[in-house]
Amino acid sequence: MTSLDQLRDHGFGVDANTLYPLLRRLEGQGLLTSEWNTEDSRPRKFYRTTNVGDRLAMELMVDWKRLDAAIRGLNDGDPQ
Repeated sequence: MTSLDQLRDHGFGVDANTLYPLLRRLEGQGLLTSEWNTEDSRPRKFYRTTNVGDRLAMELMVDWKRLDAAIRGLNDGDPQ
């Protein structure tokens, strides 16, 4: 199963022309690292987050949860 398949199965329909340039850009920013697996008949590139990428992901998740809580709070006051 490819990364695109996994994303699609989780509700994120992404085109390859969008995903792979983004991965390369994140790698260039030091947030990801990559390595080639050449053991299979078709070589594949695998990406992993760096320590810096992990820290940024945690910070963004805190921000997301804060925003989600604020929106839910607004919805709770909505009579609908």
